[in-house]
Amino acid sequence: MSTEVDQQNRVAIVLVRARNPLNIGAAARAMSNFGFHDLRVVNDYDVPFAEARSAIDAAPVLAAARQFATVAEAVADCTLVFGTTALGERRLLHPVDLLRDAAPHAQAALDAGGTVAVLFGSEKTGLSAEEMSHCHRLLTIPMHRGGVSMNLGQAVAVCLYELARGGSSPRTLPDAATPATATELARFESLLREVLVSSEYDRRFPGNMGEDAMRRLVRRLALPGDDVEVWLGMLRQMLWKLRQ
Repeated sequence: MSTEVDQQNRVAIVLVRARNPLNIGAAARAMSNFGFHDLRVVNDYDVPFAEARSAIDAAPVLAAARQFATVAEAVADCTLVFGTTALGERRLLHPVDLLRDAAPHAQAALDAGGTVAVLFGSEKTGLSAEEMSHCHRLLTIPMHRGGVSMNLGQAVAVCLYELARGGSSPRTLPDAATPATATELARFESLLREVLVSSEYDRRFPGNMGEDAMRRLVRRLALPGDDVEVWLGMLRQMLWKLRQ
């Protein structure tokens, strides 16, 4: 069974479009305080990340942080991706957990040998619909009535505290299948789209063919990695037959 340290090393905090270097630094310090080390930054604007890294008191977590061009690249090796949300009036298309209810899902994925990512969006706008489509589930931090959102560093700290508590989360069986990574699911989505186009499904039901919608649909299947390979073989055979 993997150790607690090993599991914490398989939890990635992903900051998407964070604009304030102080917030990035605060998130890194929270990670260091709770024993987490994998910080990933998605931003097409380099200045905040560069300024945070150059801070005199920058934590080792920040020095080792990695930068990615897209959310898809940042979560490619992850088997469970959570997006954080303040709820509000936005229409949500994912299962939404209170933070305390999200922790058992994360623990189960870690026990199965997977990697968990928690996405935090821009300080002003949160995660976009496209960014959320890369998530399997959403989580929200319950706040006192009237509270709208938390500072980015605070939100990261609260989430990591809950993940670090452990102890009460259910354990999966030793032979539990490892969930598919985002990269494996992307291969499945791509081939599925080819089959649907070749069968002209896209002409009859174009509303079901949006990239975000299909990405959400595939993640709701919760496929193990080994099953993805089986499905890919089936889809390739279907595609071959359709093209005869």
